[in-house]
Amino acid sequence: MSASSNFIDYTQVYIRSGKGGAGAVHFRREKFIPKGGPDGGNGGNGGSIFLKGNQQLSTLLHLKYKKHIIADNGKPGGKQCSTGTNGKDIIIEVPLGTVVHTEEKKNIISIEKDQQQYLLMKGGRGGLGNVHFKSPQKQTPRFAQSGKQGQEALFIFELKLLADVGLVGFPNAGKSTLLSTVSAAKPAIAPYPFTTLTPQLGIVSYREKYSFVMADIPGLIQKASLGKGLGIRFLRHIEKNTLLLFLISVEEENILQQYHILLSELKHYDDTLLQKKRILVLTKIDLLDEAKQKDLSDNLKKKVSCPIVCISSVTQKGVLDLKDQVFSLLHK
Repeated sequence: MSASSNFIDYTQVYIRSGKGGAGAVHFRREKFIPKGGPDGGNGGNGGSIFLKGNQQLSTLLHLKYKKHIIADNGKPGGKQCSTGTNGKDIIIEVPLGTVVHTEEKKNIISIEKDQQQYLLMKGGRGGLGNVHFKSPQKQTPRFAQSGKQGQEALFIFELKLLADVGLVGFPNAGKSTLLSTVSAAKPAIAPYPFTTLTPQLGIVSYREKYSFVMADIPGLIQKASLGKGLGIRFLRHIEKNTLLLFLISVEEENILQQYHILLSELKHYDDTLLQKKRILVLTKIDLLDEAKQKDLSDNLKKKVSCPIVCISSVTQKGVLDLKDQVFSLLHK
């Protein structure tokens, strides 16, 4: 997934399935009998709305300007017991990792497999024609059923990236640099905050025949969970990551404080995120000599419960060790 202003991961769409067609009121016209009996057919069913996973899609951009999706109504029944035509179904294709729900958080649907299909809204059933109401007591029924109304609701579409590993950190912590070092991804890298404006995915090769997917989440800032900065928009992507890497530069004056701020932002957004496996990654260690690196690492290990790995994406120091620990935690 490349950086692009066309990346859309959240949109709202009003959706309505089709109404069923009305049943027909009709009588046979025979030569000697003016009303030879009822033969009104049933109405067709309204069109249904389906969701379908498509691994070729990576954004919800195709739904950005499509704010109303309405299926066709069923056609009315006809004479000679003919059934009306069903309304055409609509299939909404979405990228893998899309979660769909109403504003009340009801009917939560998660699409995670290619070609996975889910019935979002069933079309209204067509009404019965008057032929169905014939009886010895009512030989010429002059009524039929109306078609059932379709369903309607405002749905929220959210794309949550499916990745094994998520990179979490403040702007300029070295997330994009690490991703570009260990994968073929080419995220934008610059010495100013918020270089990464959209999530980036990369496939990391490991020990020749293994691999895992890593996601670079745009940088968080303090109070991101309250809507500040760019982080709030992408905190939802962390929900789908199995393992979180908390990247903090050794340039920071108080690394432990920065780590706890990141934990706090995740907790305020969704406290279940703190249950995920995590590794504290100290970046840019090429700026410190060996003695200072060891002192820093040893001091933090006494105060942090998760594993700590020191790396330099520039010199590659510690990168293989990081891959080893990531792969080990992913397959525990």
